[in-house]
Amino acid sequence: MKVFGRILAVLAMFMVSLMFGCQEESRNTFRIAGGQFLLNEEPVMFFSGEIHPSRIPREYWQDRLQMVRAMGMNAISIYMFWNVHEPYPGQYYFEGNADIAEFVRLAQQEGLWVMLRPSPYVCAEWEFGGYPWWLLKEEDLKVRSKDPRFIDAYRNYVHEVANQLTPLLIENGGPIIMVQIENEYGFYGDDKEYLALNRDIFLEAGFSCALFTCDPPSTIDAGHLPGTYAAVNGGVKPQEVIATQDRINGGGPYFVSEWYPAWFDVWGKKHHTSSVEAFTQHLDSIFHYGISLNMYMSHGGSNFGFMNGANYDTYMPFQSQTQSYDYDAPINEAGNPTHKFFAYRELVKKYAPEGYYIPDVPELKPSMAIQPFKLDEVSFFEQHRPQPIRSEKPLSFEDIDQGYGYVLYETSLPEGEGWLKIKELRDYGIVLLDGKRIGIVDRRTELDSIFLSVPQGGARLSLFIENLGRINFGTFLTDNRKGITEAVFFDGAEIRGWEIYGYPFNHPDDYSFAAESIEGQAYEWPVLRKGAFTLEEVADTYLDMRDFGKGSVWVNGHHIGRYWQVGPQQTLYIPAPWLRQGENEVLVFEMLKTWQKKLQGIEEPILDQLNEELFVGPTSIQQIQY
Repeated sequence: MKVFGRILAVLAMFMVSLMFGCQEESRNTFRIAGGQFLLNEEPVMFFSGEIHPSRIPREYWQDRLQMVRAMGMNAISIYMFWNVHEPYPGQYYFEGNADIAEFVRLAQQEGLWVMLRPSPYVCAEWEFGGYPWWLLKEEDLKVRSKDPRFIDAYRNYVHEVANQLTPLLIENGGPIIMVQIENEYGFYGDDKEYLALNRDIFLEAGFSCALFTCDPPSTIDAGHLPGTYAAVNGGVKPQEVIATQDRINGGGPYFVSEWYPAWFDVWGKKHHTSSVEAFTQHLDSIFHYGISLNMYMSHGGSNFGFMNGANYDTYMPFQSQTQSYDYDAPINEAGNPTHKFFAYRELVKKYAPEGYYIPDVPELKPSMAIQPFKLDEVSFFEQHRPQPIRSEKPLSFEDIDQGYGYVLYETSLPEGEGWLKIKELRDYGIVLLDGKRIGIVDRRTELDSIFLSVPQGGARLSLFIENLGRINFGTFLTDNRKGITEAVFFDGAEIRGWEIYGYPFNHPDDYSFAAESIEGQAYEWPVLRKGAFTLEEVADTYLDMRDFGKGSVWVNGHHIGRYWQVGPQQTLYIPAPWLRQGENEVLVFEMLKTWQKKLQGIEEPILDQLNEELFVGPTSIQQIQY
């Protein structure tokens, strides 16, 4: 324990230096040597927290970092998402909510070291694990491999990241001390040449700091690269951390790079939580051994827009993740401290030496209710069709150069009866015949068929398909195209001759709206509704979506994300900076309860209301009864 005491003493001196701004007057150093993390050639222990700027409104970045620091942490770990920073090939984006360099500078300002995780694959319950969708336009391209086409795109991206962030490495006066080159690769493969290629790309881009990989003990042999520091992930016991890193790294420093306070949620499954008692006991056992730890997540945030991911593997069905990424973390989705926050803070006090500086806890951010208001204007998106793409066979989202949102497939069916089967449906859809809703199809429940009776003379078939988020983890990571990815059959015969319409919903406010003529009317097609509410003051709020069915919400032009009646999430977090005094505009794209138009904001989230009886969803308007 003498070494541990020395670590804590150095840590205390370091934090005091941060208080007086000494780090700007001289360059710090960091390296891994002698079984220790060495900061300015002295051992240091990290109390770190995972936080993702893409899941937080930029206006709240500093607020969240201050809360992380007040929790007692001295470092953060950051995932970067390739699909945020290169939404289209060669079009790099590092502005606004994607200004990663500014986030790192704010972290330094708050006295936090940064462990950067820009590895193009990040998992993270994020769309396609962070990969940009356009990599899938070439059907035989293999991500996470030595495929030259993938490597070229990967290398270009890493070099652009380096342009933004190498000036912020510790050797250049910044806070970045470590950079991850791959993420839990052992779950996926064991190609050491591929891992070495990752390392070389980061080195040639100028990331001359400490590099690392991370894997749980069960897959670390496959996922680590000899000569590169290997961190350990998971809800592991301290003895397991020590034994694993002794075997792989030849000793310390001991570091749990992902430790989970709870877990993420998926649509149609229970909300995940863990007790404060279990949380505290496990952390206490790890800190007792002087093991550095990064908590995934310290603050989860939100999956805004269409950026949630999905899990799918041989041992689990397709599972789309919720809009909320609260994670039952110590800092909740709205950025306020929970009981876990204060328990962690006390643990840091227990293991830190006298004089270790922990800032005061910032004031809680208030929330507010919004009185019920109506979405009185409607737009019928099927009347705003783009030019169709005609094809003998259905085309995927990627084939029509679309990443996210919805695609409408239409064709003519001959008269007769039989099963309509969509082979390889990705992921959820509404089936209409001559504009009348017949039912739904849903990949999660393997519901890919529906019985049709086509009248004499034939009928027009419409399939409105939603991308519920590309797989971010599992065997099928490389099989991630969306829409109708193979073929459609009616009564055993393949259907040919399709018209295909893309609805990415990048700017839904561009559609024309009109006042609704009939109160409470139900529509066969999904409908886009618009309304407004007026505020004298702004604060965080939660849109209460319990009366709605399935869809997506925009507030003042910000795409808040998806909602779904199946739960467990029933509210959508609206951050105060995205609201304004005066009139606020709300757009709701509703797929199921097309008559619903009344909405309100409430003061607390509802993340644990699971409607299991609605798991599959209604098969027609007439069958919906509540």
